[in-house]
Amino acid sequence: MFTGLIEEVGQIRWLGATEGSTQLRISAPKITPDLHPGDSVAVNGCCLTVTTIRNEEITFDLLEETMVRTNFRHLGIDSPVNLERALSAAARIGGHFVQGHIDCTASVVSFDAQGADYRLEVALPMDFARYAVEKGSIALDGISLTIAELRPTSFVVWIIPHTLRETNLNHVQSGSLLNVEFDLLAKYVERLLQRSP
Repeated sequence: MFTGLIEEVGQIRWLGATEGSTQLRISAPKITPDLHPGDSVAVNGCCLTVTTIRNEEITFDLLEETMVRTNFRHLGIDSPVNLERALSAAARIGGHFVQGHIDCTASVVSFDAQGADYRLEVALPMDFARYAVEKGSIALDGISLTIAELRPTSFVVWIIPHTLRETNLNHVQSGSLLNVEFDLLAKYVERLLQRSP
């Protein structure tokens, strides 16, 4: 479980096939001192298990499902990725409950400065549109955000300068693909209503 509050922006050092599997290696000097093999880390919002740690670099094994469902397949060496360690029981929850299970990717429609803040409009995948609610929570590349405006084929979130500085959003432009995780509560409510007599 995560909160969507990014701890570090790491850089990809390797992403490719190794001995029949796909591996991802990330430089993350800030969070590596407190990590161990087997720990969970959200990478662009996707929950991955640490396999090795060496010289401030973390390595993960990736499933084919992960490559298909996330934006990892579009990243390369030196691409910036948002990192968050798993939530500890004693920690404050400043964002919202994020599982690290990516629902889909969605493309950026526009990303523009509006005064001191930034307006980010993202295409709304129709298969998941029912989970998007105005003023509801959403995680984009692992960042906990609030849907400010819901449109027929897109949604809008607002980005404050601090979030832009502390995440990989300063590399985002029109057409960029973001990992999307819709609110966990919406999914449970839907499931419960389907089971109601």
